[in-house]
Amino acid sequence: MTINGFKLPKMAALVVWLVVWEIVGQFDLLMLFPPFSSVVMAMGEVVTSRSFGNAVWITLSCYAMGMGLALVVGITTGILMGLFKPVDDMLNMWVNVFLSAPLSALVPIFMILFGLGTPTVVVTVFMFAVWIIVLDTRAGVQNISPSLLEMSHSFGANRLERARIVLLAALPEILAGIRLGMVRGVKGVVIGQLLVSIIGVGALFALYQQNFLMSHFWALIVLLFTFALTMADLIGRLEKRIEYYAHVRS
Repeated sequence: MTINGFKLPKMAALVVWLVVWEIVGQFDLLMLFPPFSSVVMAMGEVVTSRSFGNAVWITLSCYAMGMGLALVVGITTGILMGLFKPVDDMLNMWVNVFLSAPLSALVPIFMILFGLGTPTVVVTVFMFAVWIIVLDTRAGVQNISPSLLEMSHSFGANRLERARIVLLAALPEILAGIRLGMVRGVKGVVIGQLLVSIIGVGALFALYQQNFLMSHFWALIVLLFTFALTMADLIGRLEKRIEYYAHVRS
């Protein structure tokens, strides 16, 4: 961002919004909107509490299991859709339907099928993350140069070696899908635990809300946003390291 010829750092916009948040909060117009300074002080209490440690462990476990399933199923399905047209014709419409559908509405159905606990949250993370990974992997495989595959046949590559070539050639798009899937997965784990409301950060949100501890409530939201942005940034850095490959592979 540039103002009157002066280039401002990216963090300047964040600082401006935090100052606005602090000023609006100090007027005490809404109980649900405390000053940012109160949120920062509450953050220390939230992080050091025993319930936060337990909630983080449960939440990260659900997130890791859901994302692990989404990566395996998403990348495998995307490669099959990219390589085989009948598979693409059969699944493409359904993948796009689930990608654009309001998946939050399905969580009550998951609760009926899997109960009020960890399985429901794992399935919710999976459903939020897997579809974008499928589509990006499919796009990456379809962008592979046919000459690359012909060359692998010419040199007598076996199936495992050809699968490795396809995976590496589609890696830039796969990583882009993983980055977006991880952000959607964070949304899924929060929505799942909020609706189940008895485990993980969902239980903490319910506790703070019921006791009108809004500073603690917002502190937990800020911590979750920070986690999601950090994960996306880490995958984004990995994407940049192989970005050149997307331009030279064809």
